[in-house]
Amino acid sequence: MRLEGKKIIQLVSKDFEDLELWYPVLRLQEEGATVHLVGEKAGEEHPGKYGVPATADYAFEDINPADYDGILVPGGWSPDKLRRYDKVIEMVQHMDNERKPIGQICHAGWVLISANILNGRKVTSTPGIKDDMMNAGAEWFDEAVVQDEHIVSARRPPDLAPYAKAFADLLAD
Repeated sequence: MRLEGKKIIQLVSKDFEDLELWYPVLRLQEEGATVHLVGEKAGEEHPGKYGVPATADYAFEDINPADYDGILVPGGWSPDKLRRYDKVIEMVQHMDNERKPIGQICHAGWVLISANILNGRKVTSTPGIKDDMMNAGAEWFDEAVVQDEHIVSARRPPDLAPYAKAFADLLAD
């Protein structure tokens, strides 16, 4: 399995888009990666927008991002909550500084905006935050998946298959 030994952070908070959280998690696990759900409190259950729950394995404070090979930010309304946590911003900035894979889909771009890492980067997102992404200095494209170095971005659930593949491929390199 090509991702055996890789460890990934999957951020979680309430109102995540169910498929945008679970599809990449399952895809990466199929290839041998260990994926930890990381939220405000360890053991806390978070409901997805459509009712599929996700329980945090660890709290933001419990992990050291240096121990991980990449990070995934889910879409839905969750990113608006996640970007309010200093530890989340620090994790994303750490991954960016180390050039480790960062995956973001749909509204997840809000977290990258708050981490101030998009200036000069090529990305996509839900068209609903296109202006936010561009105002943060990003060059925005209306494409299923955009990869700029270690950042992989996607628009919405129909783009999950190529998004998860691109993220897995980046981890495997």
